[in-house]
Parts: sequence; structure tokens; C-alpha cells
Amino acid sequence: MRNLGGMMKKVQEMQSQMEAMQVEMSTRQFSATSGGGAVSVTITGKGRIISVSITEDIVNPKDIETLEDLIQLAVNNAKDEVDKALSLEMNKLTGGLPLPPGIKFPI
Repeated sequence: MRNLGGMMKKVQEMQSQMEAMQVEMSTRQFSATSGGGAVSVTITGKGRIISVSITEDIVNPKDIETLEDLIQLAVNNAKDEVDKALSLEMNKLTGGLPLPPGIKFPI
């Protein structure tokens, strides 16, 4: 039973580290571009959009669809950066142990 106590302590330590990591990730900013830099998006680690920048030359009132696609692509690329960073941080916490399928920690 003494191993159970040690295991519980490690679980509590990991939970504390995870909470700290979640706070840290929520304050980090991630940026991505699309269209060769024509559209730039910055989001937080929680996925909140902080800024969107669009160069004047990409704005064509007769082709709004392309602009919409570039914005969507930049946002998705920024989200991918968040996911990569989160995965790296989780690997640090879990020592590289894989989590069971479907288990995700909310950020």
C-alpha cells in the first residue's frame, strides 16, 4: 500500500504541473500566415484570435472567396501551432508516455 501513497503524490504533482502548463499555454501567442504573408493571424494558446492582418494587395472585392480561404487557412495554421506546442508540453509532463486514445486535456 505504500506504493499507492507514492503514486497518489505523483498524480497530484502531475496535476499541479498540468494546471501550471495550462495557465502558461493560455498566455502564449501563436502566429501563422497564408498567401505568402498576405494574411497573418495571431491567437492565444486557448485559440482566441488576438489579431488578423491583411495586406491591401490581396483585397479584391470581386474575389472575396480567396480572402476568406486565406483567413481560414491562417487561423487553422495558427491552431496547428498551438496543438504542436501543447503536445510537446504534454510529452514533457508525461515523460513521453502515450495517453489512452481519446484522452485530451483541455486548454
